[in-house]
Amino acid sequence: MQMLPQWLYPWVPSIVLGAQITLLIVGAWLLRALFGRLVRSTSTRHGLPPEFTFVALLAGKIVIYGAALLLVLDRLGVSATVLWTAFTGFAAVAAVAFFAAWSVLSNIFCSFLIFVTGIVRLHDHIEVVENGQTAGLRGQVIDINLIYTTVQEHSADGSGSTLKFPNSMFFQRITRTWPGEPPAPVVAPTGAGAASQPPSGGATP
Repeated sequence: MQMLPQWLYPWVPSIVLGAQITLLIVGAWLLRALFGRLVRSTSTRHGLPPEFTFVALLAGKIVIYGAALLLVLDRLGVSATVLWTAFTGFAAVAAVAFFAAWSVLSNIFCSFLIFVTGIVRLHDHIEVVENGQTAGLRGQVIDINLIYTTVQEHSADGSGSTLKFPNSMFFQRITRTWPGEPPAPVVAPTGAGAASQPPSGGATP
């Protein structure tokens, strides 16, 4: 202060406040840029879908800039009680929205796990079953997005429908995979049909 001219003394608090706010904004921008680079490199390394990258970047931007805004308001003299009340109110609303959209959010999180663990990949031939012995729904994976995994069924006559599995199902069911075309499902003969057939080589009474 002694090195500054006397006419600048009344402006010192405003200059310090402006410098602090500027540093907060620049720091938030640099942190957001670093976070964005980290998310993009992770998405490229693990082959994550563009939708996941967009959601992660948007969430990071909201959190970083929201925290910077609260710090700026604190430097401007907004009461800490007001900030805490606003934060708790926002957290309560976010918690309600989180539980209301839990099924959607769980599928988004499971889509991230699918790409990281590689439990299911594009063009895999899979079968989703309840247990290891009962035949289930099978087909070829043709698309994986944030909510659903799309599977193309194959039938004997060449026709097939498209199935959409919620991504969370792959962590609740058993999944069979084949490196190539899956074997045709074996249908066991029923008891009535088997009883009506005469034994081979035997005489009919």
